[in-house]
Amino acid sequence: MHIVIIGNGITGITCARNIRKADPEAEISVISSESEHFFSRTALMYIYMGHMKYEHTKPYEDWFWKKNRIKLIRGHVRYIGTEFKTLSLVDGSMIHYSKLIIATGSKPNKFGWPGQDLKGVQGLYSLQDLESMNVHTSGIEHAVVVGGGLIGIEMAEMLLSRNIQVTFLVREKAYWDNVLPAEEASLISRHIQKHHINLLVETELKEIISDENGRVKSIITSRGEEINCQFVGLTAGVNPNIDFLKDSGIQTNKGILVNEFLETNIQNVFAAGDCAEFRNPKPNHPAVEQLWYTGKLQAEALSKTISGKRTVYERGIWFNSAKFLDIEYQTYGLIFSKLNQDEASFYWEHPNGQIAFRATYKKASRELIGFNFLGLRFRQNVAERWINSKISVDQAIRNLKEGWFDAEFSKPHYIEILDAFSACTDFKKVN
Repeated sequence: MHIVIIGNGITGITCARNIRKADPEAEISVISSESEHFFSRTALMYIYMGHMKYEHTKPYEDWFWKKNRIKLIRGHVRYIGTEFKTLSLVDGSMIHYSKLIIATGSKPNKFGWPGQDLKGVQGLYSLQDLESMNVHTSGIEHAVVVGGGLIGIEMAEMLLSRNIQVTFLVREKAYWDNVLPAEEASLISRHIQKHHINLLVETELKEIISDENGRVKSIITSRGEEINCQFVGLTAGVNPNIDFLKDSGIQTNKGILVNEFLETNIQNVFAAGDCAEFRNPKPNHPAVEQLWYTGKLQAEALSKTISGKRTVYERGIWFNSAKFLDIEYQTYGLIFSKLNQDEASFYWEHPNGQIAFRATYKKASRELIGFNFLGLRFRQNVAERWINSKISVDQAIRNLKEGWFDAEFSKPHYIEILDAFSACTDFKKVN
């Protein structure tokens, strides 16, 4: 049996490793043109900032492929012929598969902006993107970052680390307010400005202007303002990397359509990670999950199915973590930018404006739904246990100390949070 995996990221390599553990005899090939080694994509920014070297981002030794008897094929897939189970590569070679896993991840969004393909205009997703950014930001003075998501704030921090002035275009009223509730979005927006980033809210990119050498020299905003710059980071989200599937017979929408077993409409063809889209996502679950840990969990479930034990993918409690410059962020459960009608929330913010906490719960039952932590650290296993067991928000906040974790031994802010919560009318009613 020949198992072919397209993609050398966390999803593809997790599949390869777990399939090898289950089946010592299977032939496993991974196709990727990005790198010879699996590396942590989330660490790209730290290479640019000088905190790490590329070799520090590799979870496995360089002999990983040989030890696990996994063949790495460097190349791009041009076409998938599902009828005869073949892959055609750009270099003209052809590969036959018994089972195929597509784990091609995402690519940065482009919206047809004039000048979006100029030199010095790019996203940040691959190792090649990092290399390009190194070249095109060398010796420059001013950069524009377009898009208010997590990659955007990471790119802004990267540029700041090299003393490059940054203008940040965000189309929302505050940074990431389509994801964060208003208070958290406002806190982070203020923090961005404190770091001397020129944050322009409710502002979009209209056009990128070229110099005589085909390199970016300025941008025009939706407000008609021209901003001189030598680099433009396009970070207005990502979309599944599936263009090569045209005419393959594999059904796609935004991503590759899969069921709960990560099976496509074609027998023995599977998809997982950022490129997969669930046909019937659970309520309040995104159809496309574009997180590192969900890609890993999908791969773990899929590898069991590939190895003969058909397994439903179960994500569990939603979790994400990030950094907004030097403010750490953790979210557990389902917290949206706007409350649903049957929901309420308690929000506490420290007077320093850099630390905040939110708990969201059901109005009627007071059942805990989720947490947001900014500038605070909390144990994931405790948060997940509480949300799974549907404890009350009152019980959770009384017992915050149980999950409190801070490597810097910060002040016990859980006491301040409890005091503030105790002053709420709703809290007094249940005592």
